[in-house]
Parts: sequence; structure tokens; C-alpha cells
Amino acid sequence: MLSGFMNFLRACFRPRSDRYVHSSSDAGGRQDGLLWYKDTGQHFNGEFSMAVVQANNLLEDQSQLESGCLSSHECGPYGTFVGVYDGHGGPETSRYINDHLFQHLKGFTSEQQTMSVDVIRKAYQATEEGFLSLVTRQWPMSPQIAAVGSCCLVGVICGGTLYVANLGDSRAVLGRAVKATGEVLAIQLSAEHNACIESVRQELQSLHPDDSQIVVLKHNVWRVKGLIQISKSIGDLYLKKAEFNREPLYPKFRLREPFKKPILSADPSITVHQLQPHDQFVIFASDGLWEHLSNQEAVDIVQNHSRSGIARRLVKTALQEAAKKREMRYSDLKKIDRGVRRHFHDDITVIVVFLNSNLVSKASSVKGPNLSVRGGGVTLPPRTLAPCAMPLPKAMQAFDSLMYTVTLDWKLILAFCICVGTPKKRTRKEYKVEVITSLHLAGVELVSEEQFHVSSQGS
Repeated sequence: MLSGFMNFLRACFRPRSDRYVHSSSDAGGRQDGLLWYKDTGQHFNGEFSMAVVQANNLLEDQSQLESGCLSSHECGPYGTFVGVYDGHGGPETSRYINDHLFQHLKGFTSEQQTMSVDVIRKAYQATEEGFLSLVTRQWPMSPQIAAVGSCCLVGVICGGTLYVANLGDSRAVLGRAVKATGEVLAIQLSAEHNACIESVRQELQSLHPDDSQIVVLKHNVWRVKGLIQISKSIGDLYLKKAEFNREPLYPKFRLREPFKKPILSADPSITVHQLQPHDQFVIFASDGLWEHLSNQEAVDIVQNHSRSGIARRLVKTALQEAAKKREMRYSDLKKIDRGVRRHFHDDITVIVVFLNSNLVSKASSVKGPNLSVRGGGVTLPPRTLAPCAMPLPKAMQAFDSLMYTVTLDWKLILAFCICVGTPKKRTRKEYKVEVITSLHLAGVELVSEEQFHVSSQGS
């Protein structure tokens, strides 16, 4: 009975996998289910490998690698640009960054005729201001866009210098060879802005001394205003501009008291690293990877395996760890569709950039061919309905400002499953996966494995 009900829900609400369109702006990229990858390529300073696995219904991670001219004029400078943009609340902000940040950087590089920290900072600022203009225009029709944001990790290699800029909790890790021992050490190059870090909480408290609720421990996770884990981002204007923190924004995003100064910041942390011959590679990745692998574990994997396909190998290793944490097989995890997959792991983006010391040491004025690669994802073909939530009864639609929290009693659910019987025996974990899947497909927002939200507004 249970399996038949599950199959009925899947047939009604999940589109067939063979109707997916595998899209990427780069012809060299390939798609395997929810995994997009480009195993190997050549950038201005060496080789690279990229991979993206989708977990959300709409891919919120966006990424790009740009190689060649880093200015609006062909006179240079030349080098490599890497961007990893981990969106939240929707894909709009990360997509906007993917389309505009590098163009802003090229414009400011042309003005100053060189690459610098100031150029990168101005490019971030222009991107934030551009997205603010977009939100201002769309607010009357789509107010929820004010609650969409993105982390923003950028690496620029130019003239033997590596610049790393970051907002949020994506991460750049350098692999540096130690001649004496032959090992490769992991060196984190990016500063992170997540409220789980004590120094970040202290900084927020010093910036908002009169607000005792500036950081709140909620469900054992530190969150800014009890809403968001990161303290810096592009977008998230509902926590930067008071005019966007009001109706018709969903109640779950609205603060009880108006704020006078921005709660979140878009000012990136930027580090400058002079590359040395023993610097082997840099791993740029969204936090979806670092949730499952330490810096050194990731560096060891890159060092001990072939360069071709190394980003895909890192993603696969993270997925295997995610499956292990849920006491399930990796092969079973791969069968779970996008959207539902988000309850098991996040979107994961990995770009591994290898550093050829002979190429890195070249002057930034030396010309090289232009290359542009963007991480791909799964989309639906035109005029195809995406998985949609089941409409609520009319009686509930009247309470459109209410959010119901329901606690799952797994003992009762499992007892019911056993009573109705199934074609084959299942473990407790397998029952939970099926129940979570069906709830998601019915338009229910899960807060955790123990609670879910029912709201007429949706998530």
C-alpha cells in the first residue's frame, strides 16, 4: 500500500528524467544525471577541472572560469578568473553575479590599467548595486526576491599574484608542496563569514552592541537574527535595506523591529598571495564540499589522483560521505531526484585550478587565448511544468500569513508502514527516505527530519 501510494505521488509530481535538458554554455561540459562536469581544460596559467552536482530543484550554485584578457581592452592584463557563487533562497542572485561580476571587473581593470585589490572590491560593489537596482524594480511584482542572496568566492591569477575575494562560506584552499617531506599541505586562502565562527559572532556583536538578538542559536545552529548563517553576501536585501523588510515579504523573513543600519555586508575579505614554484593547485568550492571533506582531505585527493576528472572525483567523494552519514548506499543516493536531494546534501561546485610555474611567472602583458566556461545544470524544456506543490484547501488559503509547524512522530509512521505491509522489508532509514520524498513532492517544507512546515505561501 505504501509503495503504491509513493509511486502514485511520484508519477503525479515528478517529471521523467528523460525529459530533462542538459544545459551548459560550454560545449566541452558533459551531464550525467544531476552531475555536470568538465574533466580537463587549459587556462592561462595551467590546467583546470570543474564539476557541479545539483541538489535543489533549481540549481542555486553558479560558477565560471574566464581565461585570457581580464580587461575590456585587448591590451590586457591577461590571466585567469574563477568564480563560485553559492545562492540561497533561489537562483536569481547567483545567476546575476555570474552575468555581471566579471564584466564589472574587466571595466575597472581597464580604467586602472592593472589588476588590484581595489579593482576587485569595486567589481563586488558594482555587482551589489546592480542587484539592488534589479530588486527595486521587481519589488512591486516579486517582493520575495529581496530574500534571495548568494555567497561570492572569486580568484584572480594575474602576473604571478593570486587574489582571493570572498563573501559567505565558500572556500579556496591552496595545495603547497613541501620539498623536505614530499607531502602537499592544505592552506586556506579565503576568510569565511559564517555565524558558526566565534570571531564572526563577535564582529557582529561589536557592530550591533544594542541588539542582543543579532546572533541567535536556533536548532543548534548560530544564525544572524535567527534567519541566516552567513554575515556577508550579495543580495539578501531584506537584511540590508529596511524598506525591503516589510509586507508583502513573507512573515518568516520580517523582523519585529525596524533596523537603522545594514545587518549583512557586501564588503568582501580579500587576500593577496604571491605564487611560488611549490604552489601546486587551488581548490575553489562551495560549502557543499567542505561540509563533507576537510581542507587536507580534499588536497590529498587532488595530489594522489590524475588531474583529469579530479573535480568530479571530489564531488563523488563528498556524495559518498553524505550517503554514509545517512546510512545509505551511494547508488541509492544517486537515484534521488533534485529537490528531494536537497534533504541529503547541498548543491556542490568544485573548480580545481592547477598552477604551471612556467606559465604563472609570465608577465601579465603576454597575450593568451580567451576561454569562458560556466558550470552547467539540469533544466526543464520549454512549456514543461516543473514539479509543483499540491494546492491547499480553500479553508486554509484564508490564513495566508500563518505558518504551521508539525512534528513528525517517526515511531507512529514506522508502525503504520509495518502494519500496512510492503512488498519487501525496509530499514528505518529507507522508510524515512520514502516519507521525506513524498512530503517534499506534496509541497511540504521540511525544517529537519523531525519537523516540517505547512504554509499557504510556500517556502
